Amino acid sequence: MRTSCHPGYPAVGELERRARALASAVPGALRLRAVGESRAGRPLWLLSAGHGERNILTVAGAHANEPVGGASALRLARLLAHRPDTLARLGCTWHFLLCLDPDGARLAHGWIPEDVAPSLEECHLRFYRPAFARQPESLPGPGSARRPMPESATLVRLLDELRPTAQFTLHGIEFGGAFAMMTRRVPGAARAFRATATRLGVPLDDHPCDGPDWLPDRPGVLIRPGDRAGDERDPSGFVAESTWLYPRRYGTLTTLVEAPAWAVPAVADDRPAPDPRREVARIGALLVARTRDLAAVLAGAAHGPAGPGGVPGALAPLRDAARELIEVAPSVAATWAAEELTGSRGHFATLAIAARRMPLRAAGMMRRALLPTDPATADALGDLVREWCQELDKTYAPRWVPIPAQTGLHVRTMLDIAERVCGGS
Repeated sequence: MRTSCHPGYPAVGELERRARALASAVPGALRLRAVGESRAGRPLWLLSAGHGERNILTVAGAHANEPVGGASALRLARLLAHRPDTLARLGCTWHFLLCLDPDGARLAHGWIPEDVAPSLEECHLRFYRPAFARQPESLPGPGSARRPMPESATLVRLLDELRPTAQFTLHGIEFGGAFAMMTRRVPGAARAFRATATRLGVPLDDHPCDGPDWLPDRPGVLIRPGDRAGDERDPSGFVAESTWLYPRRYGTLTTLVEAPAWAVPAVADDRPAPDPRREVARIGALLVARTRDLAAVLAGAAHGPAGPGGVPGALAPLRDAARELIEVAPSVAATWAAEELTGSRGHFATLAIAARRMPLRAAGMMRRALLPTDPATADALGDLVREWCQELDKTYAPRWVPIPAQTGLHVRTMLDIAERVCGGS
């Protein structure tokens, strides 16, 4: 089994090893402790720097397919360990939850980019992102029979303990543009984020399609509107019941920072789309058509003992996540058709990328699930992944963002916002 997605993307075991080595190299500057366990009994590690009265919490590895967050957390922890004056000036202790979903990260192991040109196809052939109810930043809604995951409960307990001034949650989309989501407006923060992305050569997503009810501060920033809860229209799941919004009761600012692995300049186009209705109809039709292509490949396997219902237990989460994407696709297309009646060319490029990303993820995960028991169907799914990645390359020419730029976007954004909310000079 491969141990790391990339030399700059530490795998779960590496996160702990690197954190221990860093704490040993700078005695007294960092502290490492286990704050909980995953469903499979893996420890959840918290690395802390400083001794200030205020607390800041950074959450990495909330989504299994986004290993960049752990690399960013270690990079900032290393910087703070060598610059204790930063934390002293801010009057804070900075905590890093190194991987919120270590079980998912283990299942998402394995794509190793080539030295010069990482492979988007290889990334998706080894892809895993849990179904929504298995994502630990998702909390059960009111009246839900679902119990919080142990990872979710650990994070909530940590938020209650720390009552942080700021919570950062670090994400890394496969391909697209950079964006940030903030639970309230902070003067100067959006401008600083945009300046950081520009300096690093990462295109800004002009109007992200995440959080359809959040207010766009274009380009690249979404702001939570007021203190609403439970009224968001998003077929992929509500964020109103999430660990992003849970610490509002303590006055915590939560900021989600999304860094793309492959940049797509088209998402930054701020010119008005000439025919939004036509664009959204075309994009919705693409999503539905690709989902049907995927369902057609699976039709022959669906009822046999080697089909999607009979995958090995360890691979069942891959099957379940793929099924969820297939099932939710028509409602996503319908939501777009009902609501996306205006927007920039960049916004519709983002929607078009999402229409390609959902079936591509589903095909990659279902291929992995079926590979041990139905290699013929798995091979057909692999052909779809290859075809769709080639089309994506031809249509959008995505370019690899060096890992130092990905982590730099996270680190600089966190420091800029911390300066603003903690009153540093």
